[in-house]
Amino acid sequence: MPTADPTPATRRAVEAVWRIEAARLIAGLARMVRDVGRAEDLAQDALVAALEQWPAAGIPDNPGAWLMTIAKRRAVDGIRREIRLEKNVAELGRTLETAEEVEIDIEEHVEDDVLRLMFTACHPVLTPPARAALTLKMLAGLRTEEIARAFLVPTPTMAQRIVRAKKTLADARVPFEVPTGAELAPRLASVLGVLYLLFNEGYSATAGPDLVRPALCREAMRLGRILTALAPDEPEAHGLIALMELQASRLGARTDASGEIVTLLDQDRARWDQLLIRRGLAALDRAVALGGGAGRYAVQAAIAACHARARTADETDWGRIAALYAVLARVAPSPVIELNRAVAVSMADGPAAALELVDALVAENALARYHLLPAVRADLLVKLARPDEARAEFERAAGLTDNERERDLLLRRATECVS
Repeated sequence: MPTADPTPATRRAVEAVWRIEAARLIAGLARMVRDVGRAEDLAQDALVAALEQWPAAGIPDNPGAWLMTIAKRRAVDGIRREIRLEKNVAELGRTLETAEEVEIDIEEHVEDDVLRLMFTACHPVLTPPARAALTLKMLAGLRTEEIARAFLVPTPTMAQRIVRAKKTLADARVPFEVPTGAELAPRLASVLGVLYLLFNEGYSATAGPDLVRPALCREAMRLGRILTALAPDEPEAHGLIALMELQASRLGARTDASGEIVTLLDQDRARWDQLLIRRGLAALDRAVALGGGAGRYAVQAAIAACHARARTADETDWGRIAALYAVLARVAPSPVIELNRAVAVSMADGPAAALELVDALVAENALARYHLLPAVRADLLVKLARPDEARAEFERAAGLTDNERERDLLLRRATECVS
């Protein structure tokens, strides 16, 4: 019997179900077939079946279970075909027995499976961009074209990146498991790092016409909440979700109606999302209670909390922010953190003290291609009444950024120096 073409409403419904169920579906299949790439292919087959059958039959009462049933049947059929080709009857019996066990207890293991999938998709054997792409594909349920659009690359390029990532995991025989012992900390750091990368790309896009990509921020926060639910005693997981939610509370105020950038000090704080602020502060309290108050994400969240608690820009405790950046520089030293510390120092102690810190970074050439270094230096020079030097720095910063909104703002600041 021919299948009905999905209407736009049905397709949206199927995609919504997929976005919710993808991680659990792929995770459960990966435990069954011990190959995340194959698991993702089976899950995609089930999605195609849903698009073919649901328009006529209607969306089932338990769509996740329906998708899992279809995918597992195809997995078992594939196992039978492989074993029949190899004429290995003994292995057939063992594999099918395992498959039946999975069918019985899959729901009992679903949370552990999602956590295993998260650690597998973010395995250090993959490059950071590959980890990010695979995480969005398998855990967030995004289509390849959506991921490509988010990172401003052609869809075929992103598809190849995802295929290579799955092949790398298979070739390296990465086990589908949550690491333990000495392996846990670095592997958890990799997972958190991927979520942090996803959020930052959404919060301040590196290229393109828009400053922010809220969808990426939302997916990073959603995955972060999943991680904290699955690993409730990991303080850095709570620190990261605190940081993301506090930062995301300002998303709606970061641009005006025309998409132009509104700097932090000029933002309408009435537009900040108070629900996200409350959730972020609660997550920060949880991280501190678990002993993770000095973790790199918790310290950054504490900095964001200083802004969130200030009712006006003038009430911001810049002295505390500068002190927190000094702590962060010890916990996770980097030139970018030193640059951010200089901004806080300029607000707390004046632009002259901050310019010394920035000039030290210029002398080291550590951020030679980082547009915010000349942008910060230019802002300090404006405050020190050195407009000609400031204009040159603003223009240099504009030439280094690929984000159109940032470039427009920097060139406008350069023009203001002339006037």
